[in-house]
Amino acid sequence: MTASNPASIGPSIHDRFAAVRGRIAQACIKAGRDPVSVILTAVSKTQPPDSLEAALATGQRVFGENRVQEAQGHWAERRAALPDLELRLIGPLQTNKTVEAVELFDVIETLDREKLAVALSAAMKKTGRRPRVLVQVNTGAEPQKAGVLPAEADALIAAARDIHGLSVEGLMCIPPADEAPEPHFDLLAEIAARNGLSVLSMGMSGDYETAIRCGATHVRVGSALFGERNTPLKPS
Repeated sequence: MTASNPASIGPSIHDRFAAVRGRIAQACIKAGRDPVSVILTAVSKTQPPDSLEAALATGQRVFGENRVQEAQGHWAERRAALPDLELRLIGPLQTNKTVEAVELFDVIETLDREKLAVALSAAMKKTGRRPRVLVQVNTGAEPQKAGVLPAEADALIAAARDIHGLSVEGLMCIPPADEAPEPHFDLLAEIAARNGLSVLSMGMSGDYETAIRCGATHVRVGSALFGERNTPLKPS
């Protein structure tokens, strides 16, 4: 008898992507929405090269990364062969990494303070690239979590757009893990609506169907696509 290959046990990445895309489509239909109105962002942080290639083979082209340096290792050499690739920074950004982030990412989802808006504006002028920007809102006011407080979101959005010239197109949030996500998704949608923003990045592996019902335009899915998170890659 031939020994089974441990890597073949369980659903493949291809199967996982198909399943998640199917669930997104069903959630959209239940919510009375067109399935093409929701974009799947595959969270590729900590993933090895074979997992990235498997995801690309499914046709996936929108990826979310948490760290600038790791994202450079994942995508810097692949970009030339993937003209339709879209990279989204979904982790906190330090001001001293803004030039590298602006050079690599197409969307930065984690603007959460005016100091960062200033640094991003300067980095865009220096590099000539203008990634779109989302403002991250700390809807649960959790002290350990990044994001502008809801009461301060309007002011940050206005400053980023009107003073610093950033292309703010929407909002992002990560609800508290121990609370129902719906109120947080609804709050994000309310802030977006009053500021004329159309993009809502909300919902992860455990709650993306709820997020779709609440109006998400982008869902950030990692473990449901790739399995349990791998050990982070060491910098080269």
